[in-house]
Amino acid sequence: MGGDTLFEKTFKALGAPVRRDILNLLKKGKMSAGDIASHFDMSQATVSYHLSLLKDAGLISEEKDKNFIFYQINASVFEEMLCYFKSFIGGNEDVEK
Repeated sequence: MGGDTLFEKTFKALGAPVRRDILNLLKKGKMSAGDIASHFDMSQATVSYHLSLLKDAGLISEEKDKNFIFYQINASVFEEMLCYFKSFIGGNEDVEK
C-alpha cells in the first residue's frame, strides 16, 4: 500500500479552500505563521496544521530567521503540475507510437 505520492498530497492540500487562501497570501511574498494567521479566524495551531500539510505536499517551504519561521511558495511544484496538465492538451503529440 504505502503512503500518498507527492501528487496525491498536492491535490489533497489544494482541496481545502483555506489552504488555497494561504497560497494566495504567499503569492505576495514570504510571511511568518503569525502574519498568515492574522488573515483568518482560527487558532494558531489550526493555521500551523494547514501550513504543515502544504509543506508536506511540497507547495510551500520554510526558512528560519532568528526566532521566526517564514513560509514561501515553492514554485517548482506548481511548474511540475502545470507540465503534467499541459500533457493533456494538444492532441496525440505525446503518445508513443
